[in-house]
Amino acid sequence: MQQLNDSIALLSRTPATLNAQLRNLPDTWLRANEGENTWDAFEILGHLIYGEQANWMPRARMILQTGDTLPFAAFDRRGHINAMQNKTIAQLLDEFVQLRSQNLAELLAWNLQPEDFNRRGQHPALGTVTLSQLIAAWTVHDLTHLHQLSRVLAHQYREAVGPWNKFLGVLQCSGHSEPR
Repeated sequence: MQQLNDSIALLSRTPATLNAQLRNLPDTWLRANEGENTWDAFEILGHLIYGEQANWMPRARMILQTGDTLPFAAFDRRGHINAMQNKTIAQLLDEFVQLRSQNLAELLAWNLQPEDFNRRGQHPALGTVTLSQLIAAWTVHDLTHLHQLSRVLAHQYREAVGPWNKFLGVLQCSGHSEPR
């Protein structure tokens, strides 16, 4: 079982990491993707925001309130599209900071005990999951999308780097470009 404080240490840093990478970048960086059916920086950030609203904490609350008696609502991996319309990257970054801060404050306020991490919920596709697994997945989900963002940004210079391409691992990374 992962340690809650270790997860929070990472989860609390994601907004600042995204802010450092994205704030004030030109749209040529922010609106570029890896090709058809891939996400740009706006969509990655929108997806993370939507997850704060509809995924991690609602499911954690459900585990604590109803256990595994009711399945979680299915998560719409494209649910962020409408919510991010007509917003700037600065607005999205600020919204993410606010939501993440609120969610982590609520998580800490629960004063979870070791036995709470073994409490179970019902994922609609995965079956029985524990609170510990949910928090670990939330943590790794952040890392997945930080990795994806690095890949998307690097992709813009795939040709420009010329022969160095073969030495730049982020340009070699493939097989998971599909939004998840």
